[in-house]
Amino acid sequence: MQELLAQSSFDKLKAGAIVPGTITEIRQNEVVVDIGGKSEAVVPASEFIDIGELQIGSTIEVLVEKLEDKNGSPVVSFDRAEQKKNWDNILTKFPEGSVAVGRVKAKVKGGLIISIGVDAFMPASHIDVQPPKNLDQYVGQTYDFKVLKINVERQNVVLSRRELIEEQRASKRRNLLESIQPGQVRKGIVKNITDFGAFIDLDGMDGLLHITDMSWGRISHPSEMLKQGEEIQVMIIEVNRDRERVSLGLKQTTKNPWDEIDQKFPVGAKVHGKVVNLVPYGAFVEIEPGVEGLVHITEMSWTKRITKPSELLKVGQELDAVVLGIQKDEQKISLGLRQLEPNPWDMVRHNYPIGARVSGKVRNMTTYGAFIELEEGIDGMVHVSDMSWTRKVNHPSEVLKKGDEVDAIVLDVDPNQQRISLGMKQLSDDPWSDIDGHFRIGDVVTGSVTKITSFGAFVELKDGIDGLVHISQISEEHIEKIKDVLKPGQQVTARVIKIDRDERRLGLSIKAANYSEQQLAAETSAYEAMNRTAGTDMMNLGDILDAASSDKKEE
Repeated sequence: MQELLAQSSFDKLKAGAIVPGTITEIRQNEVVVDIGGKSEAVVPASEFIDIGELQIGSTIEVLVEKLEDKNGSPVVSFDRAEQKKNWDNILTKFPEGSVAVGRVKAKVKGGLIISIGVDAFMPASHIDVQPPKNLDQYVGQTYDFKVLKINVERQNVVLSRRELIEEQRASKRRNLLESIQPGQVRKGIVKNITDFGAFIDLDGMDGLLHITDMSWGRISHPSEMLKQGEEIQVMIIEVNRDRERVSLGLKQTTKNPWDEIDQKFPVGAKVHGKVVNLVPYGAFVEIEPGVEGLVHITEMSWTKRITKPSELLKVGQELDAVVLGIQKDEQKISLGLRQLEPNPWDMVRHNYPIGARVSGKVRNMTTYGAFIELEEGIDGMVHVSDMSWTRKVNHPSEVLKKGDEVDAIVLDVDPNQQRISLGMKQLSDDPWSDIDGHFRIGDVVTGSVTKITSFGAFVELKDGIDGLVHISQISEEHIEKIKDVLKPGQQVTARVIKIDRDERRLGLSIKAANYSEQQLAAETSAYEAMNRTAGTDMMNLGDILDAASSDKKEE
């Protein structure tokens, strides 16, 4: 027993000691080592760079962490033994500023743990030129690192991979700037995409590929053509060696399709393309790579009322179109969709001759008139001045409402402007052409109040003719507000005291309606005498009516 104990190293085992051990078994996730203890120790496979290089029977050194665990087995570490041995000569092996090869062991808060014989720390900001978002991708990888700082007392080593990359790029940048020339085609990697372009890594320095140099066609954002990390071929457009800047072009690596555009797509030709973009004023259609034409919203249909292109088209839709015009210098092509169909307005003069009676539904109204739909896509317009012989219509809503069925007469047709003028009043004769056959001064008439204004009331008489009762002709008594005396719809009796053919108005007097024959005769004598002496009519009724008409227009 004494001889066996003398041959063993059991008495040398103590926590913190580095002892030799013989590999007795290599398992999938661990290595079994005999260190001369009561039982064998187990070392995790993760502590070895390559477990495949180990052999059963070979000797390794391990650090004893515990003589026994709860199962009576010793706890050892190959990695800690290596680190303890390496810390003795770390400054000699890897002085500050030197390059060390290391393997990424684990991700920790703020960076990575790197094994270079001892555990070292690399901040996340020093992993690459651009700090990566995912650090897990580096675990298990082997890289070169620059030793930034060593603190032996605290056993702390700080590494940087970024500084090595930047030094290498600086060297490559100098070589690249010496050799690069405009016109050369170089391979690059899309490094970063912005709204105005993309930065391309030329393996030594970055060049700017502006959005205008990406495609012969129009693109709204660089991401439509490029993806970050993508490898592309670019042409060197300009080199500024003093400022170390390079301008790149992607479209310049292909032939400009606009050079022979007028021969390839002559005006009037039918083309096939795909809708690539919709804007409020039209749709852009790609008719070949790098060549887009605009279909303006007005060129989409002869008859459909299109307020936005998405009502008819959608992005990605394939269609045919007709070339309407080419502006080669500005790289613009005008296209039309409606030109594929016959123009229905070419038949309008034949279908709606001047003087014809037509009917339709009120589709829309504006301040100046109403649009009548004669057939799908074909409207005629009735101006407010052509709605009534007898009424002064200020807004079409006074006569019509949307959806009303209307009869009218065709007054004019302009196919070029796509306009048809209609008239409603022309369906009947103008009563003012024979006004003397309807009314004479002194006639007693009855009618309905249609409108109240500040200066008087309008009364509708027979045949739709309007008469105006000025405020001074309502009552013998002074009236402040007409609405206190008269109401719309009220039936009144009045006497015709003026006929104004130019303004197409009758002057009425309610207070004179009840005059006796003697009163009327006296009033008439006074009126005639006033005309002879002053050259005016009764109570300046002409001026009153003119002023009333002027006030109404202002309203």
